[in-house]
Amino acid sequence: MDYLAPLSPFGGDTALLVIDMQRDFLDPSGYAAQAGLDVEALRASIPGVRTLLEAARRQGLLIIHTREGHRPDLSDCPLSKLMRSVRSGATIGSDGPLGRLLVRGEFGHDFIDTLAPRPGECVIDKPGYSAFHQTDLQQILGARGIRQLILSGVTTEVCVHSTLRSAVDHGYNCWIATDACASADASLHQAALDMVAVEGGIFGEVRSSADLAAAIGARTQELA
Repeated sequence: MDYLAPLSPFGGDTALLVIDMQRDFLDPSGYAAQAGLDVEALRASIPGVRTLLEAARRQGLLIIHTREGHRPDLSDCPLSKLMRSVRSGATIGSDGPLGRLLVRGEFGHDFIDTLAPRPGECVIDKPGYSAFHQTDLQQILGARGIRQLILSGVTTEVCVHSTLRSAVDHGYNCWIATDACASADASLHQAALDMVAVEGGIFGEVRSSADLAAAIGARTQELA
């Protein structure tokens, strides 16, 4: 659903963020599945993310992939987060079919094959929900003169929304792709999108991946 006016072409001051498209969240044997989440619902975001990636790659936009996970000794995992994972039934650091859950370097921590970063695309490993928290994302965006962000990934209400809110506080204009994000619960997905659009778009704009990809592609016509 489009909430605001028609999109203008996206230029070189725009980056695509692909948030946490990891096996631990999208594989039937990963962390999310161990926690009892609906992995098929999360996987619904894959086609939309692919659409955005293809458009961004064609136009040479900055693409940043993020992974949520922790050091093998869990020294960067707050006790509060660890205990929440215990209660969910998927303890961070415990052994799972894809290796230790949400631990860097494990098979489950890495990206699904269909959305793997290409050479030259930036990868940010984050210990928290927001991609800005304890990472160098802000430095990377600043060095490239980025002022606008297109957000995609999982989950809509947690890591995508946490990153979105941080981005707005940092002064970025933001767009979130409805069908390139997903939640295990459809009601949470919709609520997260609705919150973006209140008060005239307090956190940005909500668009489809097709509309955003078209606006990325329109950059070619603008430069011609």
